[in-house]
Amino acid sequence: MSSGTRRRPPVFRIAAAVLLLALAAWTVAVEPLSSAQWQAPAGLKVAMAGDWHLTTRSAWRITSVERAARIVDQINAAQPDVILLPGDFLAGSGGDEDLSIEEMAAVLGRLKAPQGVYAVLGNHDWWHDGERTARALSAQGIRVLENASVRLPDHDIWVVGIGDDSTGHSQPDKALAGVPKGAATLVMMHDPFSFATMPRTRGLVVAAHTHGGQISVPGYGALVVPGRAPREWAYGWIAHKDKRMYVTSGLGVSILPVRFNMRPEWVMFQ
Repeated sequence: MSSGTRRRPPVFRIAAAVLLLALAAWTVAVEPLSSAQWQAPAGLKVAMAGDWHLTTRSAWRITSVERAARIVDQINAAQPDVILLPGDFLAGSGGDEDLSIEEMAAVLGRLKAPQGVYAVLGNHDWWHDGERTARALSAQGIRVLENASVRLPDHDIWVVGIGDDSTGHSQPDKALAGVPKGAATLVMMHDPFSFATMPRTRGLVVAAHTHGGQISVPGYGALVVPGRAPREWAYGWIAHKDKRMYVTSGLGVSILPVRFNMRPEWVMFQ
């Protein structure tokens, strides 16, 4: 009787290969394009959509102009009162992206909300040209708040934009300086690390930048989180010193066009 190691039947090897191929197809061809959304009930509706990373290289970086236009239509159809755009509008880092800043702004300029559309700049926006990006968005009717605040037209609520930490633009105290004491706020930032040093506020705080890690291992979470924020701040509701913040998984991808267990999203809050 042979004492050698038994070989697995061919059916098991075939099943394993099929499973691996299906997993690879899901991480590259399905999950990066499958945006989740939540429809809020009646009341003040605040939509948040970050990390668009628009590109002409859509086979590699996912968010083509056409896909972004469809997402804009989805957001508009949900009829938000306010739209927050927490940065990273173009893919790449300047010089490696054929889509112009103005073309990107024209796509996002179709976003409509009666109480306004507001943005902060992300690290990719600064790498391309931060001042030019701010001008292009402003020309499309999007209010860019870099360490600044503004009151909503018809509500006693202030929208606050904190600059990007990873490029050295974060000034939370300056951003909140014009907000009356005790006023309700909608605070957005690109890099969530600014949450660690910002004063406590009353209202919603949102951030982007991390993409949820793009790959989230069950039981462990994000493998990699860019910037100085803790790995535990990669996605979802974050609690820190009696403060709460929501970090979005964003819409696009960076470095590799792969997502696993971390779907892209735009989010609606009430």
